[in-house]
Amino acid sequence: MASQLSRIMRPDDANVAGNVHGGTILKMIEEAGAIISTRHCNSQNGERCVAALARVERTDFLSPMCIGEVAHVSAEITYTSKHSVEVQVHVMSENILTGTKKLTNKATLWYVPLSLKNVDKVLEVPPVVYSRQEQEEEGRKRYEAQKLARMETKWRNGDIVQPVLNPEPNTVSYSQSSLIHLVGPSDCTLHGFVHGGVTMKLMDEVAGIVAARHCKTNIVTASVDAINFHDKIRKGCVITISGRMTFTSNKSMEIEVLVDADPVVDNSQKRYRAASAFFTYVSLSQEGKSLPVPQLVPETEDEKKRFEEGKGRYLQMKAKRQGQPEPQP
Repeated sequence: MASQLSRIMRPDDANVAGNVHGGTILKMIEEAGAIISTRHCNSQNGERCVAALARVERTDFLSPMCIGEVAHVSAEITYTSKHSVEVQVHVMSENILTGTKKLTNKATLWYVPLSLKNVDKVLEVPPVVYSRQEQEEEGRKRYEAQKLARMETKWRNGDIVQPVLNPEPNTVSYSQSSLIHLVGPSDCTLHGFVHGGVTMKLMDEVAGIVAARHCKTNIVTASVDAINFHDKIRKGCVITISGRMTFTSNKSMEIEVLVDADPVVDNSQKRYRAASAFFTYVSLSQEGKSLPVPQLVPETEDEKKRFEEGKGRYLQMKAKRQGQPEPQP
């Protein structure tokens, strides 16, 4: 089963340099994934449901997309467990004047089917038919790996971003930023809960503000580490999306983004952590060439600890790209 979306990129999809926002691409990726996974989960007779986004694996932005180009987003279901669906998505950009196409993104998303009658009820997923037995075995390994990774992120859920008065340049406090958004009907699914793509777009916006404040140059999304959706966000909630820089290399910046939901119309529920992720940005010149990044100056012990953790993630990914064994902690 496969699905495809296509859309021309408009000026409001891009930054001042004409590069399409990473959040715009992430939103389209999630839309394609939601369509194919919801369609599959309703392919058999039974209780109707909507597929909700639970996790997005690391996503690299392989090539920039510009205003006027057409984004072609194709999605395919590659694995199903009893209660989840794995969807792999590819994004191609097309220059409709020359016909040139290039791969810009590859992403893996995990969805769970929620009953239309009861949003807290997770339904069973119809199995897919694999052309090779190895496909099912490889999918099961990916499923177990993401399940473990989701558990490991929960320890960070109590962490919050605190404002600091008169911060010094190049410090964490200097560039940290927050965005507050009231969840309306246009943000939500049939359930009345926020689309995962809407949340990811807002997260990318905040990460971009942090990167721009730190560099004061044109910046673009280079990659997004796994995005974990810890809990659903209901219509009418006020969400706070906070971003802070955690690590800088010579040419890249890692930014942690946290999403907290405040159900202001429901006194029975307290503010909670809804999603979290790490975004990587790069700084570009007016000609689109990579620029050096001002080095982050961590001040507190927590900031120094997050810097070392970010450095470890950076070195692991660098070793993986170069085909070398990952550095041991």
